[in-house]
Amino acid sequence: MSDQVAVFPGQGAQRPGMAMDFIEQFDGALSIFARASAILPFDVVKLCREGGERLDLTEYTQPCLLTAETAIFAVLQSRFGFAPRYFGGHSLGEYAALVAAGAIPFEIALELVHLRGRLMQGAVPPDVGGMTAIIMDDLSGDEIRAVAERAGVEIANDNSPTQVVLSGEQADLNRACEALARYVGQGMRIVPLTVRAPFHSRWMAVIEPEFRAALEAVRDDLAAHKAACVLSNFTGTFHTGEIDDLIEALTRQISGAVRWQENMAALIQATASNVESVSNVESVSNVESVSNVEPGPIVDPVSIVEIGPRRPLRGFFKARGLSIAAVTDVRSAQRVFGEPRYGSPWYSSPRCDTSRCDTSRCDTSRCGPPQEV
Repeated sequence: MSDQVAVFPGQGAQRPGMAMDFIEQFDGALSIFARASAILPFDVVKLCREGGERLDLTEYTQPCLLTAETAIFAVLQSRFGFAPRYFGGHSLGEYAALVAAGAIPFEIALELVHLRGRLMQGAVPPDVGGMTAIIMDDLSGDEIRAVAERAGVEIANDNSPTQVVLSGEQADLNRACEALARYVGQGMRIVPLTVRAPFHSRWMAVIEPEFRAALEAVRDDLAAHKAACVLSNFTGTFHTGEIDDLIEALTRQISGAVRWQENMAALIQATASNVESVSNVESVSNVESVSNVEPGPIVDPVSIVEIGPRRPLRGFFKARGLSIAAVTDVRSAQRVFGEPRYGSPWYSSPRCDTSRCDTSRCDTSRCGPPQEV
């Protein structure tokens, strides 16, 4: 199990109802949401449950998504026995990865991403800029880069061999898309993203000094050495484990491109001796549609698991020929890992089958609601 990997999606993966089944079934997940609501100036549970326009506003999206992904991971770790050795996250997801690895305390990460979201949304006037995904088999990175440079936009996300995301002012994005239109007949798709600012581009550089100051203010609370097993979007490889490098990478990530292709390559190399593709399995929320696979855990002995309300990273790994598992809700968690481990020395639950408890370790007479994850 030592080389299991957890990866977390970023902004765009949010959805109404995210992680609500976890907080309904696991008190530890509810506790994480309560901790978030105690810090933030809004009710995180209510916003995640109901959704609406605020959930798609960056300053709300980022702390809500971090909370949801942290809550899901905590349950997978404590109740399903998930013990990853490596971590990665796409953009905002890098913070969930750092929390999961123990490099940043949850409460501090929550305050950082709330500030990060507010700064990013305010870096330019609303609707001045945006982002557009370019999707095509056998995508020519050099051609896309040349078009982007001529139009004055930037490659914000180098996601996979089949997808990049452009970022820039709206007029320049339109010009770039017009230049690429000739490829549409060859299978290219041009998909505007539902964001109102040019994230991961030079237009974000103006906010980096303030964000760096926030990171410096919590320097002593960061366990940078634990970040050495976490991928850095900014450098394309793993964090060094040094505090100055961690602060630099998280600061520069705001205006820098998300080098996800390099992240995947670094991850695959790190686990090269053990990674086994999880084939013929679609570990998704509608798990009942998978009928050709025997029930039971698929995360054994080594695999990559995407953790979040949606599973966009799965497609990026697939483009590299690697299938990964995904946990988006409780049912998909059970599909991937099997039944949760109730009745342990630390946790017990009325949902526990006490006939299967190890009574030498678990006092079943005290079974009750599970404690905090």
